[in-house]
Amino acid sequence: MTRKLLIRDLTLRDGQQSQFATRMNQKQVDRVLPLFKKAHFYAMEVWGGAVPDSIMRYLNENPWRRLESIRDGIGDASKLAALSRGRNLFGYNPYPDETIEGFCRNSVQSGIGIMRIFDALNDLSNQASTIRFVKENGGLADCCICYTVDPHFTFGDRMRALFSGRKLPSPIFTVDYFVAKAKELEKMGADIISVKDMAGLIHPKTAGELTRGLKGAVSVPIDLHTHCTPGYGLGSVLMSMVNGADIVDTVIMPFAGGPAAPAFELVQIFADKLGLDTGVDLTAIAPMQTELMEIRRELCGFDQYKMFPKLIDPADYKLDPEINALFDAAIVAAKKEDIAEVLRTTQAIERYYNFPEPDELVRVAQVPGGMYTNMLSQLQQANLGHLLKDVLASIPQVRLDAGLPPLVTPTSQIVGIQAVNCIIDRNAGKPFYTNKSIQFVNLVKGVYGKTPFPVDPEFRLKIAGTRTETPYDTAAHKKEDNPALPDCGGMKLAKDEKEALLLELFPQVARNYLKKVRDNEWAGIYRQQVEEEQGRVDAGNAPIFEGLRGNLFAAD
Repeated sequence: MTRKLLIRDLTLRDGQQSQFATRMNQKQVDRVLPLFKKAHFYAMEVWGGAVPDSIMRYLNENPWRRLESIRDGIGDASKLAALSRGRNLFGYNPYPDETIEGFCRNSVQSGIGIMRIFDALNDLSNQASTIRFVKENGGLADCCICYTVDPHFTFGDRMRALFSGRKLPSPIFTVDYFVAKAKELEKMGADIISVKDMAGLIHPKTAGELTRGLKGAVSVPIDLHTHCTPGYGLGSVLMSMVNGADIVDTVIMPFAGGPAAPAFELVQIFADKLGLDTGVDLTAIAPMQTELMEIRRELCGFDQYKMFPKLIDPADYKLDPEINALFDAAIVAAKKEDIAEVLRTTQAIERYYNFPEPDELVRVAQVPGGMYTNMLSQLQQANLGHLLKDVLASIPQVRLDAGLPPLVTPTSQIVGIQAVNCIIDRNAGKPFYTNKSIQFVNLVKGVYGKTPFPVDPEFRLKIAGTRTETPYDTAAHKKEDNPALPDCGGMKLAKDEKEALLLELFPQVARNYLKKVRDNEWAGIYRQQVEEEQGRVDAGNAPIFEGLRGNLFAAD
């Protein structure tokens, strides 16, 4: 029996978010839905992440309408998936169960079949409520272990730690660490376990080892999610495939590569050669590529690379001998675990198809691309761009002080911003941590959950004013106000539960968006009232006009 390899397509969420700042509008999405319906991917990630915020903020579109339009367009051809930060949902602070339940229930009712649930600290207790509410409402709980690497401490770092009496930790983020997390998630009700590597830092060697370890430890399907930024993506997916992964995440070629996930078309060629059945209707892919390429041109203002891949039709292709040999060599190397050859061949394949070269700065710094660019931007705004190297060197220490959080949204941004603050402090002759972001204080305090490594109580006292870990008390959560709008006839800002959830999860962005919606609705109601009144006036004057008309004709 042919082994199946299921495909989760990320094009309409992670693909466009990674490549084009989540700027696809509803009309552009609608253009490709018939093609995605025909393709019949196992799953399509279409919602969550930056989508709800961005389309309200920049496109003045309703996030729930975006999801429901995709549901209506796809039907039961693919399961629709969304991304959620567990108890944090979309923001920083944890939410009470009432909010989580409402979000999960409405998401499933609006079309979500799979909720991908992660916690930036790998604190599994932060996933529990979302798992329960998703499953209670008929969805599948796709539970993530957030992949990260241990900080690299130099010999000098270790010597300074030794003389200061502070021991640096042994490696934490091992295969055993992630397998143990997966086993706990399975007990908690996970229907799928995903290795979520948003930074693209999982090395092909680790991808193979981790896939084998997970397959031997849990009975639910294993999915690998990674990115191509540092050049590991395609090689890591291949290693995961040959070691038994059940699902891999891909993006259609015009939106793939670079900061996004590997291209589906290249993964399909590997699947063909390995005898794996993806179940995808490949005749839908070429026309989908054509439409997405046009949409990419329309989004050129947000396209940081402007490198258009050399397309290949997976339903009808004949590889040049040179590239065919690279695919074959990559598979042989993957089976032999010759990792250097896996990287050489897979990177050569991506180069042949004109995908961006590996980002060496991200690879060496071992930080997500978004974290890197945000730190650089923060420094440049202060005219201190020359201090970037110092900031990168400070990240291991800042991360250790904060309990070694994985570098995944939002903790990657918290650590990155604080590292910049520390170097700016030092550059001004001030001690580290003179300026602290509120998010860093809350991370150290314990507000966001348990960190993988204990925070030193004395450091917590220095930063947060307490030696004791202090979890967030959801009982103190204050629900966002939903005021009546006097200038809109007293209409409420949020008119139903879904809009109230937007207000709760994206307070300022949703407040601005919903006010525009209510203003437009009130203008429409006002116009209708004026037209109705004008109609009544016209109808009342009709007999007079008829009489005048009769007299005029009589005079003739």
